[in-house]
Amino acid sequence: MPRVPKLEPIGLPPSGEGVPARTGKQQEAAHDRELVRAAQADDKDAFEQLVRRHQHRVMAVAGGILRRREDAEEIAQQVFLKAYFSLKRFDQRAAFSTWLYKITVNECWDLLRKRKVRPLVFESEFSEEQARQYDGMAERGDGVPDASERLALRQEVEELMECLEERDRMMLVMKEVQGFSVEEIAEILEINGNTVKVRLFRARQRITERVKRRNAAGV
Repeated sequence: MPRVPKLEPIGLPPSGEGVPARTGKQQEAAHDRELVRAAQADDKDAFEQLVRRHQHRVMAVAGGILRRREDAEEIAQQVFLKAYFSLKRFDQRAAFSTWLYKITVNECWDLLRKRKVRPLVFESEFSEEQARQYDGMAERGDGVPDASERLALRQEVEELMECLEERDRMMLVMKEVQGFSVEEIAEILEINGNTVKVRLFRARQRITERVKRRNAAGV
């Protein structure tokens, strides 16, 4: 059994916490590749470094799907155990982080299926024209909120996000809190990038509508 470091308590860190700066992504990826090669050669310390480097984002992604701290921590442990035993088969064609977050998403949805939580079925594929229309609406500022500002107060955000489907909640957390790009989210979830854009827009729009209703009611 590998010596997987004890994971810190789950939480949604503020934007940027535990997330490498964009300008350093290439260096971070290169460091990951070196650690992966060492871990594949049975260097346990190298694997522990990989755990420490990625545990915050893994737990935040799991928390975005499952919402319960205990579930997210349990899934995070399972993710790193599964990664440990599968690491020698990882060929590094994808980034280690992408591979790891795919495992995270799959483990979360497996848990939800076991609990008979009905997963959201994505729309088939959105066309480029549809995505451009949604992007254009967002760029014009048609009532779309700056989600990162609202994520400053976690309790309020949790209440606002109650109106979202589980996958939409997860994508919004990945995008606005954890700093994943649309392309990264699409690769991790294995869906079309246009679909990610449209669903993010709709999620923001639903939050906006909920805020307006709350303000109108004086809440």
